[in-house]
This record gives sequence, C-alpha cells and structure tokens, in this order.
Amino acid sequence: MLAAVAGGVGAARLLRGMVAVADPHDIVVVVNTGDDVVLHGLHVSPDLDTITYTLAGAVSADQGWGLEGETWQVMDSLERYGPVAPAGSSAGQTWFRLGDRDLATHLYRTQRLAEGAGLTEATAEITRAWGLGLRLLPMSDDRVETRVRVAEGEIGFQDYFVGRRHAVAVEAVRFHGAEKAAPAPGVLEALAAADRIVVCPSNPIVSVGPVLAVPGIAETLQRRRDEVVAVSPIVAGAALKGPAGRLLTELGHECSVVGVARLYASFAASMVIDEADAALADAVAAEGVRPVVAPAVMSGPAEAAALARVVLS
Repeated sequence: MLAAVAGGVGAARLLRGMVAVADPHDIVVVVNTGDDVVLHGLHVSPDLDTITYTLAGAVSADQGWGLEGETWQVMDSLERYGPVAPAGSSAGQTWFRLGDRDLATHLYRTQRLAEGAGLTEATAEITRAWGLGLRLLPMSDDRVETRVRVAEGEIGFQDYFVGRRHAVAVEAVRFHGAEKAAPAPGVLEALAAADRIVVCPSNPIVSVGPVLAVPGIAETLQRRRDEVVAVSPIVAGAALKGPAGRLLTELGHECSVVGVARLYASFAASMVIDEADAALADAVAAEGVRPVVAPAVMSGPAEAAALARVVLS
C-alpha cells in the first residue's frame, strides 16, 4: 500500500501520475482541510475537490482547480444582492467564486454533514461518485482552520489566498483547533501500514503544515521516516504555483530545496529535487535528507507519471 500527504494543485498533479503507474486501489491520500471554508452556508473543501476533479479528468486545465467548462450564472446573479447587504453581513459576497457545476459538490457535502455524516464519509461518497479508485481521507473530521496574521490582524486563509490574492505580507500562521482535533478514521492506520509514504509537492507551511499539526500524524511520520519521500515544491528558489516561496521567506525560512529539507528532515528520509537544483544536493544531504535529483516539473500527464515512477522506485 502507498500513502500520501497532499494539498493543492501540485499534489493533485503528482497523484495523477501515481494512479497512472500504480493501482489506485492501493493508494491512500491524507488531504489538508485547513483551507476549508463555509460560504453561503456551504462547506467547501478546496484541496479535496481539486484532487478529486484532477483525478477524475474533470479539472479546469487553465486554472488547475475547479471544473472544465464551468459556468458562473449563480455568482453573477448573486452580485445583484451585494450592495443591499448590511454592514457585517457575508450575504451576497462573490470574492470566492463557486461555479455552477462545482456547487453540486458543496451542496451534497453540506447536506451529508448536516445529516450527521463525518467529512471522511462524505468524501468517500463524493470520490465514488466521480469513479475514483484511490481513497481520499481528510486529515481530520474535526474543524481545523488555517489562520494568517497580516498587518491589520488575523484573517482566514481564504481571505488571504483568494480575497487578497496572497499579495500581503504574512507575519504568522496558526492552525486553529488543531490541538483538539483527532486524525480522521483510517489516517494513522494508513500511514503506519504503508510501504511508501509520499509527501507531495505542496506548500510546506499551509498545505503540509496543517496535516502535521493534527496530533499523532507528525509522530507517525517520524516513526516511519525511512519510508517517507518528499517532493520539493520549490524549484530553483521559487514556487511553481502559489505563495509557498513568499511564505517561506516571510516566516524566516530559506526559500530553496535546502530550506524545505530543513523543515522536513524530522520525518522524511529522502526528497526529490529538480535538476535545476542539482548543485544543492550536497546541502540537502547536510540537512540529513537524501537528495534524489530528477525532473520535478509536471508540465503534463507524462511528466507527472515519470516523477511518480521516481518517487515510488
């Protein structure tokens, strides 16, 4: 069995490669849910949905998230009501765009949670509906919220990432509720039993960080360290997508494969770094992490499958 820790577009692309070279039924993925947000009364799980849509071959090719061929009539119609919403109300807000087809997933998830299902159970039903063979597990059924401190105070992650287009400086990040959260059913068992554990090329701070903050997960990875291989989300000193590079720098970490190795050294014995960073292999090794130099930029399905073969070899 293979296990993975995942969050965001980079993880979804590597997982697409993994299911192409390994039996999907042998793969369990622990997914970040610190990004989850309630909008218009609906429970939205961005990372779970991005991975689901990507593996189903339905993700928007241009965006890397959302659905291909999406329409936006509900959001466009909702804009009518924004000007009449009273101060302090979240009604009528459209800064976080939910597509018409995408809404169906959030409607289903929200109703199942209201009926008493856990997020793990609702996620399993959604992935079956999309015909996926692998098992997606939220990191926890309990609410964990990634909170970001900026100059004017603390804000939710989606306010930072989407509302402010991650263009403001970050002073601190915390995972509200993590200390009281329990790993979702099956998470620790999968990590303990896996022959190989892959830490996908996800943002170390806000994608991998929330998963590690759930009690028991980091400790399990540390015990399995020799079987853990990470893929660096930083290539040639920059993130390929998203704010990982800025966050690392703003929070006092080195924005390089060496900085990522330093963050991961306690639980990952090996890390794949791109050929552009081959000159830093010795510095990665000096952090106690074995570097594996290979093409790590997934420009398409073929490259994702090739990287997956390296990770799993």
